[in-house]
Amino acid sequence: MTTETYRDAWGIPHVRAGSARELARAQGRVTALDRAWQLEVERHRSQGTSASFLGTSALAWDVFARRARLDDTARRCFAALEGRDPETADWVRAYVDGVNEGLAEGARRSPEFAGTGLAPGRWHPWTPLGVWLGTHILFAGFPAKLWREQVARHLGPEAVALFAADGPGSSGSNGWLVSGERTVTGLAVIAGDPHRFIEDPGVYQQIRLACPEFDVVGLAVPGVPGIAHFGHTGTVAWAITNAMADYQDLYRERLRRTGAGVEALGPDGTWGRAVRHTETVEVAGETPVEIEVIETERGPVIAGGPEGLDGADPYGGDPAAPYAVPAIPTALALRYPPRVTEDLGFSALLPLLRARVVADVDRALDGWAEPVNVVQAADTEGGLLHRVAGRVPVRAVANRTRLVPAWVPGHEWTGWHETPRAGLTYGIAVMANQRGPATPLGTEFAPPHRADRIRALLDERRTWSAADMPAIHTDTHLGSAAPLLDHLAALDDLTPEAARLRDRLLAWNRRMDADSAGAAVFAAVRSAVVRRLAAHPAFAALTEVPAYPEVLLPWLALVPRVGFALEHLLSAEELYGIDRPATVRAALEEVTAGRPTGTWADTHRLAPWRALPEEPYAPNSPSREPGLSGDHDCVLCTSAVPGLTDLAARGPAARYVWDLARREDSRWVVPFGACGVPGSPHHRDQLPLWLGGELAPVVTDWDRLERDTDV
Repeated sequence: MTTETYRDAWGIPHVRAGSARELARAQGRVTALDRAWQLEVERHRSQGTSASFLGTSALAWDVFARRARLDDTARRCFAALEGRDPETADWVRAYVDGVNEGLAEGARRSPEFAGTGLAPGRWHPWTPLGVWLGTHILFAGFPAKLWREQVARHLGPEAVALFAADGPGSSGSNGWLVSGERTVTGLAVIAGDPHRFIEDPGVYQQIRLACPEFDVVGLAVPGVPGIAHFGHTGTVAWAITNAMADYQDLYRERLRRTGAGVEALGPDGTWGRAVRHTETVEVAGETPVEIEVIETERGPVIAGGPEGLDGADPYGGDPAAPYAVPAIPTALALRYPPRVTEDLGFSALLPLLRARVVADVDRALDGWAEPVNVVQAADTEGGLLHRVAGRVPVRAVANRTRLVPAWVPGHEWTGWHETPRAGLTYGIAVMANQRGPATPLGTEFAPPHRADRIRALLDERRTWSAADMPAIHTDTHLGSAAPLLDHLAALDDLTPEAARLRDRLLAWNRRMDADSAGAAVFAAVRSAVVRRLAAHPAFAALTEVPAYPEVLLPWLALVPRVGFALEHLLSAEELYGIDRPATVRAALEEVTAGRPTGTWADTHRLAPWRALPEEPYAPNSPSREPGLSGDHDCVLCTSAVPGLTDLAARGPAARYVWDLARREDSRWVVPFGACGVPGSPHHRDQLPLWLGGELAPVVTDWDRLERDTDV
């Protein structure tokens, strides 16, 4: 059978071939044709070479990628995969061959290559593993441990809970499974939307992969073969949300230089040789930067070195003080599972494509590694699955919460947790990164508002259909509004103008709709409260950030931390002597004086990120992008950063509805389109659907597709 590629009305590729290997090659080639610039950016990011054409603003990432040994870890994982699972390794090679076949043509179609002078490179067999690792290395949020360390150091350990992410916290993903007993067809429906940075082109690729062994539609990660996260084989479907598990550790390292190199103090009290070399990072238009790469027995050193974080040894060069704990560590080593096990879980990818029933998906995910996910699956025989998948090390509780000293015993990894499983309640399972089956494996979780709201909406009726699900995707009720509104309700002696504005807010329906003036006023008052709290002297010490690498600093920024924790901060019994009623009053008067007009969409606009040399990963001008409904605690999770910006750089990176009764009744959408080439008819053609909460049909009839003669 010859390899064929078809397109539907949205330009989504439907690829079929005579074997799984031929299909992987065809998937790689069509991805290179559609998304050459995206693929090459991700390859360079995984190697730590993106600053060579994107400039100084990409340097911080490249240094992190080099010091964290991302490319070397990918190489090791692929080498281990070849020995452990040669079929999957060969399948990955075939995908890479397809990428290499299509890159030159894809680059000719993509104006970014000519604009930067970048020539497409050559992918190695381990490059897809590097892309996967680079995409997800920060997914578990290990830098949050730096924030907890700062809070505990300056305010005391009891303050850490005040800023917890499950107070409100960072955005994540929604996912819900409705069993056949609660659907009009008698078979399950799975729906949801992953919340990630909105990138152009998108982080998910709609695709169909068909060969004699399987026929799967789903959302692929460009640069990685198969369909890992969201797929429908016709008889079984699966989807994931981030489990919010903690599976990466940060170790304080005590390092010293010797005539032979660098040594690290171990938990047995002896100094051991650390691996050390230097690398040069090329930077477009600038002098190359030489960096030192060090790895201890715990893992790669991602910050600092023998001279400390800022080049000054906090021990004063005294080797006789090995157990002293300085105010800040001399160096930080990152321990993450693939670096330890040489396994990224790629052996699950082919079995997922070949799955016929839930039991097949379950077995495939027994070999999953990272990121750690909550998985929901259902099949046409009535099988259901709700489980956690991934590797979480067994170690001391302290490892999961803060930085731990490498030179003190008791912080080693001693095995792997068994991943929990869960059932359904009244025929429904809901996951939105809240505390659930993964609770024993994590430290901080998303607030319960999105999950509670989805459950409440599903409980409003007995039966549901696939066509009903967009109404849940786009719900804008803000569950975290209550504490601020309660403070406003308790205020007295307001000026007449402020009282009128307060009364408007108390009458507001708590929906963050794009056309809502009430939502705009609430957001303005919320941001004013956040800024005033963050500026209070009680939190002044939290503005002083140690010399950590730039890529980790967003986790230590005080204003976003206050913004996402506002619900906790306003509800706590006491807050370090801060007069919260006075703070809320001043914020209300401030907004009143500004005479607010307009709607939420005037300031809450989409801010997609695009890798360009001028400002890679910086949001486009908001004036060119549409206004949005939603907020970070709405089911429609278009995440602003209260106190900092109303722009939404994060949101639903895709929406999907998998219908187990009829796959052709399934639906999906991405923020922009199937093609990453600017000016293509399918570059941004799905944006109106995404904005309106609509979904495109999943076409399964080959006769309704058009043969792509360019592939």
